[in-house]
Amino acid sequence: MRSCPSCGAEIADSAKFCSECGTPLAVAAPSRREERKVVTVVFADLVGSTARAERLDPEDVRAILAPYHDRLRHELERHGGTVEKFIGDAVVGVFGAPVAHEDDAERAVRAALSIQDAIAELNEADPSLELEVRIGVNTGEAMVAGDVMNTGARLQAAAPPGAVLVSEPTQRLTARAIEYGEAAPVAAKGKAEPLAAWIAIAPRARFGVDVFQKGRGPLVGRERELDLMADALSRARAEREPQLVTLVGVPGIGKSRLVYELWRIVDEDPELIFWRQGRSLPYGQGVAFWALGEIVKAQAGILESDGAAEAEAKLSAAVGDLVPETEKEWMERHLRPLVGLGGDADPGQAQRAEAFAAWRRFFEALAERGPAVLIFEDLQWADDGLLDFVDSLTDRLAGVRLLVVCSARPELLERRPGWGGGKRNALSVSLAPLSETDTARLLAILLERSVLPAEEQATLLQRAGGNPLYAEEYARMLAEGDRVGSEVPATLQGVVAARIDALSEDEKGLLQQSSVLGKVFWTDALAALAGIDPQLLDDRLYSLERKEFVRRDHRSSVAGAQQYVFVHALVRDGAYGQMPRLARAEAHRLVAEWIDALPSDRAEDRAEMLAHHLMQAIEYGRAAGLDVTALLPRTAQALRDAGDRVWALGEPSVALGFYERSRAVDPSTDEDPYLAFRLGRALLLVEGKGETELERASSALAESDPATAAVAELLRGEVIWQRGEHDRAFGHFERARELDEGLPVSPEKLIVVSQVARFLTLAGQWREGFELAEQAIAMAEELGDREWLSDALNTRGVARSYLGDPASIGDLEQSLALGLELKSARALRAYINLGSTLAESAGDMVRAEAVGREGLEFAERLGLRLTIRWFHGNLADSTFILGNWEEAIRLAEAELADPEPHYIQTQCRNVRGYVRLARGEEGGALEDVEIALRDSRAIRDPQALVPALSYLAFVRASTGDAEAATTTETP
Repeated sequence: MRSCPSCGAEIADSAKFCSECGTPLAVAAPSRREERKVVTVVFADLVGSTARAERLDPEDVRAILAPYHDRLRHELERHGGTVEKFIGDAVVGVFGAPVAHEDDAERAVRAALSIQDAIAELNEADPSLELEVRIGVNTGEAMVAGDVMNTGARLQAAAPPGAVLVSEPTQRLTARAIEYGEAAPVAAKGKAEPLAAWIAIAPRARFGVDVFQKGRGPLVGRERELDLMADALSRARAEREPQLVTLVGVPGIGKSRLVYELWRIVDEDPELIFWRQGRSLPYGQGVAFWALGEIVKAQAGILESDGAAEAEAKLSAAVGDLVPETEKEWMERHLRPLVGLGGDADPGQAQRAEAFAAWRRFFEALAERGPAVLIFEDLQWADDGLLDFVDSLTDRLAGVRLLVVCSARPELLERRPGWGGGKRNALSVSLAPLSETDTARLLAILLERSVLPAEEQATLLQRAGGNPLYAEEYARMLAEGDRVGSEVPATLQGVVAARIDALSEDEKGLLQQSSVLGKVFWTDALAALAGIDPQLLDDRLYSLERKEFVRRDHRSSVAGAQQYVFVHALVRDGAYGQMPRLARAEAHRLVAEWIDALPSDRAEDRAEMLAHHLMQAIEYGRAAGLDVTALLPRTAQALRDAGDRVWALGEPSVALGFYERSRAVDPSTDEDPYLAFRLGRALLLVEGKGETELERASSALAESDPATAAVAELLRGEVIWQRGEHDRAFGHFERARELDEGLPVSPEKLIVVSQVARFLTLAGQWREGFELAEQAIAMAEELGDREWLSDALNTRGVARSYLGDPASIGDLEQSLALGLELKSARALRAYINLGSTLAESAGDMVRAEAVGREGLEFAERLGLRLTIRWFHGNLADSTFILGNWEEAIRLAEAELADPEPHYIQTQCRNVRGYVRLARGEEGGALEDVEIALRDSRAIRDPQALVPALSYLAFVRASTGDAEAATTTETP
């Protein structure tokens, strides 16, 4: 029996209502079955709250704790946790119960870090709060209570104020997702040994750089554009089809604000969505692939201040987390140049395509783990290589939940009128000015005045021109009171300038110094530049932040320094534009010194920035009448280093530009044989020239560095070979071998021997080519260089096929296997030569066709258009011989219709000529094979010329002109 809680009458245990007064009675819920679960607990507690409570009225304490409790609950629940209890100002959250996720430990640590960010925002909104929180996180098996809870509480008590202290089980589960710092072991009651602990620093690559572009007011007049972006994200997630959205608009029109609003949508989503962000820098045509490098560095947790060893370890761990061991070395090799770890790439179309394939796979692997958003900001400043990569990214990926968002000024469309055009799942959003109604509404919100005087409003609306940044900057200007004049500036730049002019001289000077560093800058660099006390620097930056000129980021990419961002690029431009040339020259020189002071073993990553600042120092110094002679050698070296960086990234044309500027900036570099070597090497790839530069390098280095001199001589011969002067070219190939004679095995010697073997084989000197290829194979094996081993095996296989050696197919198969294992573009040459050998030497047309189709698929994955055309031509030949004439004609005519000349078109003409002959079209057949012979003579390659002669002879004989067939010219 039990009692009614209302009248006290005794009632049956099963009764739902009291029989005396009719009061509804609660029925005890059935007890939930207890389960053992692996949970992660988050303990958060305010620092110094007891002392504060003793000083304050209870209502004031409640007023402080209410928003604190609300934010903590919000952060815990939005990451998938539940609030277990509130104990005064302490909060306990649980992840993994009652609902478990596979990444509960990661969610818990992310929630803890988000709580710290939320506390910072509360303090920023009301500095009098002065809130600090200690947080402890622990993972273990529990039935919601017990040791896992107690350990979490101990960690919280030991955590430094403002920090998140994590136990070993939690750290072990999240080490690849969260960046950690070391912490002292924690002595805990009831534990025989101190507990190992780590300080959680930040989610690895949750963001790139420059994401928090908040507006002062609500989003106005851009709801439709935001809906388009949100819809693209929904489509990418629902359909597993990558989407590309490009925001285009003039400065201040709202591109960054829309990106921020999208981030808010992502941040509030219950599913963890990866967000990666990179920006292009306004240095000429941009620092090559800088935005991409920022994203990779953020993903790996690499700081600008990290040394090479630390950066290498972080990159290796990040790649290992994304891809299996079979892909790790390949991907890491192509990511290294992006993070300043150098590379030894052999630039060219194939190398670039291979790098692009590795980078695409990196993003694909990231999106395979969960939905991902990539942000590429300021693409109007991007280099052409980055534009090529981003423009093709979503087109070349499938089956992953990926959204790519680009922001750019209209200049991008001037450079790339067809940007995104004709591509599946691509959308360009041109941001038009706000309507007058929306502009007026925004101004009213920002000025906190519902009605403005009619004349003032009309002037403001006319001058704002629908640009929301104008409205924001004007509102800031008015908020600064009498320090600005009463006249309304005519342009957005005028508003910015008026606000800058209202600053004190010290604040304006610091803002101008900051502008030299760029849109993003760091306190240690600024301290070196401004030459002021760190405390004074901090005070002035705080003042500039309060006045909304700059914003402090919560995380920095330079260890030990705070990172700041200008609220808009126009503010940075306005401050920089006010600096006299003399001041700019000195400031750029000092920035260059700061860059030089960063770890030297990753200097290549910063070479283009260093070169930019030194070039600016020279330009403005000369304009101001300074003697800049002392800067010239250092600038020339920086430009050369910048060229080396982009060379390693597979951009020889960009590298050539840097090398030429290096030579131009310092006349003494004319005597530098290594710069001459770089110039010649780049000229060969870009323009088919460079003989003069390579001759100078070879002559100057013959005694002091014969290995490099030999490579220069080899390349010099290649320049001449490409002009069709094969006999003269071999004089240089022989000179290269003479320079190498007697030298120990080295990468340079391997290149020379392997390449000369290839040219000998191409020239029909098969025995000599075979013997030299044997030497190259031995060298490659000794050096452990599998790339060049694949190349040398290929050459030996081709030479053997012409010598009638059946072992040729084994060599080519081994070369192909190595190339595929390395995911190297060298596999393409092996595919082509293996298919040809199977067809011509072994007579195995069925397998030759299969190899050709595999090679075509590989070339298409790399996006190598010219190589794809090779395979089309070879497949036209093999399908013709196998009797599939319709496909043969389709492939041949598709190639012949391409207006860009290609070596393989002669083969396609021969195939079409044979089919025409068989179909009785004798005139067309004769025309095809005669044109094929004419073009083959121009190519001057026996591999093209000999078949063309035989085709022409056969067609002439078949059409009844036996005399002409027997008198066809020989080479």
